Amino acid sequence: MPEMWDIYDINKNKTGKQVQRNSYQFKKGEYHIVVTAIIINSKNEILISKRAAYKKFGLMWECNGGSILAGETSLEGVLREIKEELGIEFLKEEAIFLKEIRRDKIPPDFKDLWLFRKDININDITFPDGESIEAKWVSIDKFLKMFENREIVPTE
Repeated sequence: MPEMWDIYDINKNKTGKQVQRNSYQFKKGEYHIVVTAIIINSKNEILISKRAAYKKFGLMWECNGGSILAGETSLEGVLREIKEELGIEFLKEEAIFLKEIRRDKIPPDFKDLWLFRKDININDITFPDGESIEAKWVSIDKFLKMFENREIVPTE
């Protein structure tokens, strides 16, 4: 079944239009929503995962996330993405909304950043959908160095 997205206006209000991913030409002032989960443990390390080779930016590291589906809220989307990509479940109450960024790129989107604090054993990560192939905890300094070295997926 094709992935469907809700279309939002510049004020992040649903327009009532739903479109199929990768088959719609966004008009000026139309957006969709993507989410990113920043998962931090009690040592203030960030959980990152390596993208599968077949994906855009394959074999690069990232914080997990993706596009929300039609009918989902940003929070529901980020919880689903974490479960699909890492096999880890969080409760809604564990999510902290950090920031929204409007990006006028192709396709244009609102990027919602969510924070989760949890100690997760790397061996408990299962990669159910195969989009990620490896995970590790890194310090914030290491993450920033990896970003500078272009090992982290660019935020565009």
